[in-house]
Amino acid sequence: MTVNEAARRASAEGIGTAALVAAVVGSGIMATRLTDDVAVQLLVNALATVAALAVLIWSLGPISGAHFNPVVTLVAVLRGEIPWAEAGRYALAQVAGGLVGTAVGNLMFELPAWHSSAKVRTSPSLWLGEIVATAGLLSLIGALTRSGHGRLGPALVPAWIGAAYFFTSSTSFANPAVTIARAATDSFSGIAPASVPGFVVAQIVGAAGGALLTELFYPRVGTPEPLDLPGPVHGPAAVEAVEAVEAVEA
Repeated sequence: MTVNEAARRASAEGIGTAALVAAVVGSGIMATRLTDDVAVQLLVNALATVAALAVLIWSLGPISGAHFNPVVTLVAVLRGEIPWAEAGRYALAQVAGGLVGTAVGNLMFELPAWHSSAKVRTSPSLWLGEIVATAGLLSLIGALTRSGHGRLGPALVPAWIGAAYFFTSSTSFANPAVTIARAATDSFSGIAPASVPGFVVAQIVGAAGGALLTELFYPRVGTPEPLDLPGPVHGPAAVEAVEAVEAVEA
């Protein structure tokens, strides 16, 4: 891989994470300014997040794989799909991008770029919610990639996150980079910095659980293959690739 290609992939991860966090933070602030109904606020926040995530996965997936999430990257590197050096670049880009996204979300609504959240989110029930949300996310990604249906990621990954917004106690952060970034906004979507470690540990535990579910239901056949990107995850070429896989399986 050339230096330019490595930078291109890492940039996609940073920009994608920044845009995702800007959507989360910005829509949360907008929601609280539109209504005092907490249920409606959460619905607005969830819909904006789901829509932004779908667009970002579709548009940047062919460049970097659209991880936007350090635990997704961690599982990929442990599976031998990307090298450790690239995983490090991804993680740094994701965290930095998340913080940039927070600043953008705050500044759009005339708030300080970064201001520490006072919203405490610390309890075993919330950590369990994060474990469930992250395990579901990683098992879904594993199912999509192992079954050759990655083209469905822009629809199914946001669908899971949107559902988990409402059925998990934590409202589905499921992402260490996003969690760190949300500690820098004292708004609807914020999380107190002291609550971040508990969420991140729960996310790592959930990612491990999701990875194990993938191995149980979709065991790898043969040796690990490097993630070869950019490549088609949507469009005619992707459909042809899936059809070829299905033909072999048949």
